[in-house]
Amino acid sequence: MKILVLSGPNLQLLGLREPQKYGTTTLPEIHGLLGALAKELNVQVDCEQSNHEGVLLDRIAAARGVYAGILLNAGGLTHTSVALRDALLAIDVPFVEVHLSNVAAREPFRHVSYLSDVAAGVVYGFGADSYLLGLRGLVAAITRTRR
Repeated sequence: MKILVLSGPNLQLLGLREPQKYGTTTLPEIHGLLGALAKELNVQVDCEQSNHEGVLLDRIAAARGVYAGILLNAGGLTHTSVALRDALLAIDVPFVEVHLSNVAAREPFRHVSYLSDVAAGVVYGFGADSYLLGLRGLVAAITRTRR
């Protein structure tokens, strides 16, 4: 089973950017943790980050038929991008939305996600562990539907 892990705008700054909200773990460290967990779960993860919405859209479109699922932290695009939502719906690949911070306890505009209602699940507020919990949940959901 192959899982695509996509991280959106500004997530390359993890560990430096507002550590009180996002923690001190860097994105490469998160990718390493995901790789170790993937081995434990007997899956493969491919991790990518882009600050460009079009790059994320292209990767989502190319995921159909290649990946069993997508783990997505769309960052600020979560609250603004109908295009990401449409791309995810178009490929019919399950995805889990993840966020490091507790978006429900932040600014009101962050309470709106264009992705949550079409996601297999949403994990937020656990720092870097949000990615790990999201991967576990995504793999479990995919495994259940394959039975």
